[in-house]
Amino acid sequence: MLTVLHVSDLHFGWPAVPDQIDAIEDVIQERRFDVVAISGDLSQRARAGEFQRAHAFIRDARRVSKTIVVPGNHDVMWWRAPLGFGDDDRISESYRTHVSEDLEPTLRVPGATFVGLNTAHGVTRHTLTWRVRDISIIGALRKSQLEHAREEFEGSRAGDARVIVMHHNPVKGELSGRHGLKDTRKVLGAFAQMGVDLVLCGHDHQEAVHYIEHTQKGTVISTAGTVSSRSRGGRPSSLNVITIRPENIEVATLVWTASDKTFTPGPSRCFDR
Repeated sequence: MLTVLHVSDLHFGWPAVPDQIDAIEDVIQERRFDVVAISGDLSQRARAGEFQRAHAFIRDARRVSKTIVVPGNHDVMWWRAPLGFGDDDRISESYRTHVSEDLEPTLRVPGATFVGLNTAHGVTRHTLTWRVRDISIIGALRKSQLEHAREEFEGSRAGDARVIVMHHNPVKGELSGRHGLKDTRKVLGAFAQMGVDLVLCGHDHQEAVHYIEHTQKGTVISTAGTVSSRSRGGRPSSLNVITIRPENIEVATLVWTASDKTFTPGPSRCFDR
């Protein structure tokens, strides 16, 4: 059995809620999960101070758990290379300095392989839409990234769970009614072909759990809600606790209770592998 804390959209900076951060850090230290997965948007404006606080959060989590972290759209300085004009590496410079040089880490633990994919590429022609508000918001995965994930999973042991960690949501949000990722059918199809059991994402600021049925293999999608003041629809902040067993995957949501200043058990769903 493998336990995973999935948290996303911490947004260190003005949207962060100190009581919520303190409560999450307490949960991590007390429950000592096998893995803590953070699926992007550690910062609000990709500022050094925000990343420094995120670095401390990750450092403390690593004292008791293996961790895997990927950037989100708020973690890139897209204005440094809009539409490919400029040095693409500069958009992630602050993240690389304060969080990690590796934007697409792989974590192997007994029972599972976690492959991080960077969906936050700034403003690209591929992610432009007719909505001005979508600038820098929509994510994407390139063919080379999917091939990278395939190669990483090929090195996994037979029977190990295959987990993707990325920021943008490939399933429409209930309140937003929108995907966060381009070409979601193609991406989810590629995940099915490589035998992905679980996708950990965020971005939509609303918690959700989905099961995508394929002819080859079903995939569980865990979308963690934001842990900040920016929750969609005024919903309470939340995070997901995932238990991976040989026979199934269980996703349980922890919901913020302001009166008690803690995260309390919410809905739970279980899926056969």
